[in-house]
Amino acid sequence: MTNYGFGKDRVIEAGGLPVFRLLAIVIAGLFIVICLFAAVAKVPAGHVGVLTLFGRVTGEVLPEGMHLVNPFKSNNVMSIRTEQIKESASVPSSEGLVMALDTSLLFHLNPGKAADLYQRIGPNYVETLVEPSLRAAIREATASHSANALYTGEREKVAQEINAQLVRELNKRGIEVENVLLRDIQLPATLKASIETKQQAEQESLAMSFRLQKERQEADRKRIEAQGIHDFQQIVSQGISPALLQWKGIEATESLARSPNTKVVVVGNPKNGLPLILGQ
Repeated sequence: MTNYGFGKDRVIEAGGLPVFRLLAIVIAGLFIVICLFAAVAKVPAGHVGVLTLFGRVTGEVLPEGMHLVNPFKSNNVMSIRTEQIKESASVPSSEGLVMALDTSLLFHLNPGKAADLYQRIGPNYVETLVEPSLRAAIREATASHSANALYTGEREKVAQEINAQLVRELNKRGIEVENVLLRDIQLPATLKASIETKQQAEQESLAMSFRLQKERQEADRKRIEAQGIHDFQQIVSQGISPALLQWKGIEATESLARSPNTKVVVVGNPKNGLPLILGQ
């Protein structure tokens, strides 16, 4: 006969198992599930995972994908994709003039040095290291160039100097510099106006020099042409004599005399000795 009392020796069962044993199984199952989830580390595409154990960087770096790791280790995901920083800074030129310079830096994290960078600088390395280094490199590069040179023809040279300095500073920390772009340089209004006026005057001077050169070439052409005509006339005049003219007249007379046209030939012209030909 079943005892329905509430005595001290009563054992509560559920499905044939004591309640405390059932609870232990449930807790153990939950713990196993949690450990399994904690042991799976997911790294998205274009990222790496830096593992830490109780706050200490282990030096392990996980590539993108799914990985089984120690459940007590934490996975700190860091991007290795190309990133861009845009910097607008007021920088001095070699004359001490202050210019507004807009710059862009393209860079990415070196996967092989991600753990060291995370340990020494932390996940906020862009704000802590990259941005201050970019500002310092911009100031150092522009300070050795004049404002006029920066505005006209030395932009590429300044960009190369900034790039070289950033490569020296950042590559050893695990940050690969890809390119430095100078988007815009804004000079003080008065200086910009004077530079533009000077450039316009230089362009006008070049245009005038071109026109003068063209006129000189045309004058040379006409001079050569006149000299050629003069030489031709000299040669012709030297080759024509009275005897030649008389001979040509005789030839012309003979030709006309043989012509079937009606004519009267009068011999004995007193001026040049050639016969007169009169038509009827």
